[in-house]
Amino acid sequence: MAMNWSSSEIAVKPEIMLLEELLGEISSGRLRVPRFQRPFVWRPGQMTDLFDSIERGYPIGSVLIWETPLELPSLDTIAGVNIPSSAGGPYAYVLDGHQRLSTLYGCLVRRPHGSPPPMEPRVQEEWMWEIYRVLGQQDDRANKFRHWKSLEPPPENYLPLRSVLRTMDFLAYARKLSSSDRENINDLIDEGEELALRIKSYKMAVVRLVGSDISHAVEVFSRLNSSGQSMTPDQMVSALTYRADGTESLADRISSIQESLGDVGYGQIPSITIFRSVLAIAGEEDVQEARWDVLADRVKDRLASAVELTEVALRKAVDFLRDEIGVPLARLVPYNAQVMLLSAFFGVAGSASSWQRELLIKWFWSTSWSGFFAGANTTQIKIALEEMKGFAAGHADLDLSGQVARPFPDRFDMRSARIRAYLIWELQRFHRRLDSSGRPIDVVGLLARSDSSAYRHVFGSGPMVSNPANRVVLPTKAGMSVKRSLQDLSVDVEFEVVESHGIPIQALVALRGGDATSFIGERARFLAELERDFMRNVGVQLPKNLQGDADIDAD
Repeated sequence: MAMNWSSSEIAVKPEIMLLEELLGEISSGRLRVPRFQRPFVWRPGQMTDLFDSIERGYPIGSVLIWETPLELPSLDTIAGVNIPSSAGGPYAYVLDGHQRLSTLYGCLVRRPHGSPPPMEPRVQEEWMWEIYRVLGQQDDRANKFRHWKSLEPPPENYLPLRSVLRTMDFLAYARKLSSSDRENINDLIDEGEELALRIKSYKMAVVRLVGSDISHAVEVFSRLNSSGQSMTPDQMVSALTYRADGTESLADRISSIQESLGDVGYGQIPSITIFRSVLAIAGEEDVQEARWDVLADRVKDRLASAVELTEVALRKAVDFLRDEIGVPLARLVPYNAQVMLLSAFFGVAGSASSWQRELLIKWFWSTSWSGFFAGANTTQIKIALEEMKGFAAGHADLDLSGQVARPFPDRFDMRSARIRAYLIWELQRFHRRLDSSGRPIDVVGLLARSDSSAYRHVFGSGPMVSNPANRVVLPTKAGMSVKRSLQDLSVDVEFEVVESHGIPIQALVALRGGDATSFIGERARFLAELERDFMRNVGVQLPKNLQGDADIDAD
C-alpha cells in the first residue's frame, strides 16, 4: 500500500539491515544527516569500542531514520567526505545514530578525494578515521582495534578497516602481508577473513518513521527514547523550529556561543545550560519543560532575539564568575543552574549595581556551599528563576535563609559541587603557588589541561588518602613523587613553597617524618579554618561541624 505523504499520520516501520547496505545508503546520498544534528563529537576510544562490539556480535543500538517528501538542509560531508545530493524525494534523515554511522562510514568506506587514505596521517582529523585491527593478538578480552598516529607505517599485522568491505582491498592487504617475513601468515589472513565476514554479515536494527512533519517525527523519537535519549532538548527544539531558508539553527547558534566562550575558559558550558538560558531570557517560566513540541511552538517567534540577548547576558555572567567570584574555568562552576540564573539576571538587569553585586556574590557562595541546587526539581528551578528575575528588576531580594554551608569535605572528587566550591576558594586564597625550585606554577593552565589529575596525592596510601588536604598542584620531575619533592625542598625556598600551597608548619613537620595521618589531619584543619573565615566574611551561615562527608551531587 502506497504511503499517503500528505497525511498527518506517521508510520513506524522497524527492520533489520546489513551494515553494508546501510552505509551504501549514505554513499548514494539517500540517507542524510540533518543540519540540526550536533557535529561529530565521539572520542577515538569510543570509535574503537564500537568496532570491538561489532566483532564480538554485541548489539550497538538501533538507528532511527525519518523518511519524508520534505527536503531539509543536511550535512554536505560525513567523516570529511562529500556526500552526493539525493535526486528527488522521498528523503531519509538520521534522527538518532549519527555518531555511530559516521564512525562506521568514516572508518570502513571513507576515501577522501577518490584516492586511497594516507598512510601517515598527521592530525587527528585524519588519523581518527584510520582504525586497524591487530591480527595475532592473543588476549581475547582486550580491545584489538587501534588508531595509528605515528608517521611510520603500521606493522604488517595491522589490518586497516578500510580493506574489510571490498574484496579487492582485502586481497591487496593479504598479498602485502604474504610478502612479509612474519610467521603464521596463513593464520593471520584467516583471522582477517573472519573479521571481514563478521563485519559484512553484521545486522543493525533500523526504525523508520515514514511521513508526517518534523514535529511528529521528533515527538515519536522522544517517546521511543523516553529514557537516555540521544537527541538533547536543545537539539529537539532546534529541529522543531528549523527553517529551510539557510538561517542558522538554534543548535548552530548554541555551538557558536560555546566557541566564543572558549577563549576565556568557558567553552565547556553544556549546550543544555545555554539552551535553558535562552528559554529563560525568552520569557519561559519553566526552562526544564519536557514537552519539546509545545515548547518549540511557544518560543519559535522569540528564539532569534532571545539567542542574541543570551549571548550578551551569558558573557556578562561569565565575566561575573571569573572577575567577581574567581572561577577561572567552567569545569569548576558548582552547578550549571547558577550559570543559567546569572544569565537570566543580566538578561533583565543588563548590569549589577554595587548592592546587587554584593548579594549575588553571597548568593553564589551560599548556594555552592549549601548544596542548594543538588538534585533541584523543576518547581525549585522555576521558583529560583522567578526570584532571580524579580531581584534583577529591583522588586525583591534573594532569599538565602536556611542555606547552611556544608563542612570541609573529607573526600576529593570533582563530581562533588562542594569540592568544586572548595577549589574555587582555594585558588583565590593560594593564588601564587611555587614549584620545588621556587618558580611560579600556572595552576589554571594545568587544570585546563589535566582537570582533576592536576591535583596530585602527597601520600599514596593511608586511612585519609582521599582527603582534599592530601592533594596539591605541584609539577615534579619525571620519576619524582610529590611527597619526595616536598621533603627534598631546599632550605632557601622551603617555607615559601609550602606556604604557597597552604601547608602549615605542623603539617610540614609531619611530612618530614613520613606521618601521613598527622600531615593530612593538620593541613585539613588548617584549610577548614581558613575556609570558615572566608565564609564568615562573605556572610554565609557556617556549618556546625568543621569537617564532613562530600556528597556527589549535581543539578
